[in-house]
Amino acid sequence: MLELSRTVRFTLSDGSPTGGRCEPGATPRANTYAAWPAMRGLGRYYELEVLCRGQADPDTGYFINIREIDEAVWEHVLPYLESFIADPMSDPADAPLGEILRAITNTLSERLNDKVAAVTFKLTPTYSLTLQEADMSHVTVRQQFDFAAAHRLHAAGLSEEENQQTFGKCNNPAGHGHNYRVEVAVQTAIDPQGHAFDVEELDEAVKAAAIDHLDHKNLNEDVPAFAELNPTVEHIAQVIWGMLAPKVADLGHVEDATLVEVSVWETEKTRCTYRGE
Repeated sequence: MLELSRTVRFTLSDGSPTGGRCEPGATPRANTYAAWPAMRGLGRYYELEVLCRGQADPDTGYFINIREIDEAVWEHVLPYLESFIADPMSDPADAPLGEILRAITNTLSERLNDKVAAVTFKLTPTYSLTLQEADMSHVTVRQQFDFAAAHRLHAAGLSEEENQQTFGKCNNPAGHGHNYRVEVAVQTAIDPQGHAFDVEELDEAVKAAAIDHLDHKNLNEDVPAFAELNPTVEHIAQVIWGMLAPKVADLGHVEDATLVEVSVWETEKTRCTYRGE
């Protein structure tokens, strides 16, 4: 079984629909890498990541043509999303994102012959919602955060020489710093009105439970969890999980809200993910 992921980038405008811009051939698709329709003035930019699953055709090597994915999004998803923006009676800020994502997934699954496994709606560069085709009643909300902190990698069970050999310059007695990036993933039910919890609730919970305790701190000296733990990126991911897991169930007053993943980037090249195992 193969999985293929396709990201479709697009923009939407305020007020009326985009004047037929989403209709086939309406405007040139000169740069679909950036977005189509292209941005005009001040608009909304989104990304839709469509994950498909299937077996490759022995002759073509395809199990799906990516043009089919693009066209399904352009021709069916974009007009649907525009309807929320164009409707003067609706408030885009109160849009039922869970129900919208469920409708998008159903539409794409139908248009792409049930090859869709999951759809991720990226509303900002840091914030996204994912719906698995196999479970249309729950959505996974992902949001990113950052913090700056200093640490020294030093294992109490190793000699000074062994610590130096193992950790190199990261064992510098004066320590060193990182600008860490964190992504938190929470799964929750879609409520009867089609909503998941508000991302601002997640922002507030993560800030209070984790970021405020880590940001601009010396992890070895200022964070009790690292009194006996070496503050590696692996341990940082686990500690953040421990800080957040008890708080997640209170988000949006949804009983089955569950922390499913914490990822920590120590640098742009190094990431560790912990899923509570």
